[in-house]
Amino acid sequence: MADRSPATRRSLAVVLVAVFAFLYIPIATLVALSFNEGGLPTAWTGFSVKWYGALMANRDILSAALNTLIVAMISTAIAAVLGTLLALGIETRRRKGRALEALVFAPMIIPDIVLAIALLSFFSLLKVPMGLHTIILSHVVFNLAFVSAVVRARLKSFDWSVTEASADLGASGFTTFRRVTLPLILPAVIAGALLAFTLSVDEFIIAFFTAGAGRASTTLPMQIFAMIRFGVTPEINALATLVMIVSVTALTLSQRLNRGVIAP
Repeated sequence: MADRSPATRRSLAVVLVAVFAFLYIPIATLVALSFNEGGLPTAWTGFSVKWYGALMANRDILSAALNTLIVAMISTAIAAVLGTLLALGIETRRRKGRALEALVFAPMIIPDIVLAIALLSFFSLLKVPMGLHTIILSHVVFNLAFVSAVVRARLKSFDWSVTEASADLGASGFTTFRRVTLPLILPAVIAGALLAFTLSVDEFIIAFFTAGAGRASTTLPMQIFAMIRFGVTPEINALATLVMIVSVTALTLSQRLNRGVIAP
């Protein structure tokens, strides 16, 4: 293929800069305004970190942050275990697992609002009281597909002969999994878990539909939604910035662990 002309390269560079500006200038503005000394959301009056201090003194925000961590950690742990086992089951029975594979990835395709209504209807049908436990179960359903997808990407290039060799040497199935299979796929499992944690921290619609009443089951995204109805303030910008930092950090770690998971 012939090299692109200088004019073409300049045009592509301009488009690239415009796209990145469109994506990241609003985020950069939000972060900058979280350090705004004044209470106005758009008028810059000076640099200050007092809004981050205000967050630490806000009991509602601290309670929501604790609830978010509880939901994210428990749902991530459950989704990591079940998603890994599900990925192994599908990969070892590839020909028989086509229909199951479609069902597993359905939560990734179905719109969040549809899944939220379905889960709410399911819990209501079973007369399950709403609370953190229903949010956790809902997040497990949502995150299972993502963990399974990441682990399956690693299993696509997995050398199954090592498990056969382990069995030939007399190891049981559990011993083979614990000492051979799991160590080899562990980076993918951790990457899937970090992705699930990120999605759980950020998720709002499903949590909003499956949460109970009161502060006991309010997560950070729900708290931000409740606060923003009265207008955007630097305190909301600071809270959104902290949530974004946690999500970006977990996602970055997931991507680093995911390098080399997919076979070339």
